Amino acid sequence: MAEDLVLGLGGTVDYEIRWDAAVLSALAEGYGIRSDELTTTTPIIDERALVVTVLAFLATGGGGERFVLSSDIVERFAAHFDVEITLGGTGVRAGIALDRIGVPTVQHLVSIDDNVRRLLPRSMRVVSSATRDTLDPHLIVQYPEGTTVRLVDAEVTAPSSNRLIFANDAPNREMAIAAELADALTDAAAFLVSGFNTMQDADLLARRLDDLVAAMRRLPADALVYYEDAGFYQRDLSAVVRARLIDRIDVYGMNEDELQEYLARPVDLLSPDDVVAALAEAHALIPARALVVHTKYWAIAVGPRAVAHRPGLESAVRTAATRYRLGDACTAADLDETARLPRHAGGAAVVAEAERVLSAAGVAAFEVDTPHPTTIGLGDTFVGGFLAAVPVAARIATAAALERALDAAAMIAR
Repeated sequence: MAEDLVLGLGGTVDYEIRWDAAVLSALAEGYGIRSDELTTTTPIIDERALVVTVLAFLATGGGGERFVLSSDIVERFAAHFDVEITLGGTGVRAGIALDRIGVPTVQHLVSIDDNVRRLLPRSMRVVSSATRDTLDPHLIVQYPEGTTVRLVDAEVTAPSSNRLIFANDAPNREMAIAAELADALTDAAAFLVSGFNTMQDADLLARRLDDLVAAMRRLPADALVYYEDAGFYQRDLSAVVRARLIDRIDVYGMNEDELQEYLARPVDLLSPDDVVAALAEAHALIPARALVVHTKYWAIAVGPRAVAHRPGLESAVRTAATRYRLGDACTAADLDETARLPRHAGGAAVVAEAERVLSAAGVAAFEVDTPHPTTIGLGDTFVGGFLAAVPVAARIATAAALERALDAAAMIAR
């Protein structure tokens, strides 16, 4: 029986800054930034443009991922703050979430260095295309709801918390597929595909998709393929990936920011009518067997196979909510505590309407009240939680929990 969960395609080294509105205010005033300059689409060619972009996202409460001209810009900006070095990438963070509940995974990497060797979970087996050590850090900016930053002519206040990613990562931009991936997929119960969003060369992307499709021919027929979308640096390339892989994708996931980018309009996430219209429009654009949209209020799958993934949605929402309130310190026991929290009433109303009108299944998010929320990696953790419901992962997780309980009982007996 195929049992491996194979996660890819690229991991990252993240510089997570500790948010400091005073530092941002000083940078904005020092660069003479005015409110009419704020835009999320300016080319990030220097630190000033990076500050403009951060403040533009903050003003709307939005999140996203953007390309910077060089890693030196990331290093310069990060040097103004306290920084924690962590590992990122959807596959890696999903694997970390699974590691917390005792489920080992296989991770496909395209880069490696001592940070990765030090921080990668021991339960994770690595398949890598890297031929040498490299470091191209991803800047992770997590801002809290209500934070205020001064500009030259005004103030901007975040209406909600969110996270931003800035990077110039050559290995992930090139996304070389390891020759060993095909062998790893032979015993896969599930395969996570993510990371193509950082690629910018259409010809190179086509070759990488050829390599990936060739490796995926080794997948067992019943293996689940989960594709997680992201903010593509070159938006038109998302359609290239989708056209090539859609026939083999079982679950196509995205967050609310990506949904609104596809639709080119804002969506009121607590309006049942607006959400139903948005989901129908998105599924017409992306006709996946199950299109999953996950937000802070709800997670809904739409499509002919949507109902089959209700357990995955429940597991995913619970796992992401646990990380939101506890960060990387969360454990399997904390998932049970999260399950006892109330559900978001507005999210439940949206789910009910989507299930009434569409071929859909959904779950409402949990009401989590914490003074120090973790918004970094929530989507990745959602994916890990979803994959935890794959039958083989659920079985392993249950066995791991039982083993921990028996160990605890043995200690008490002694």
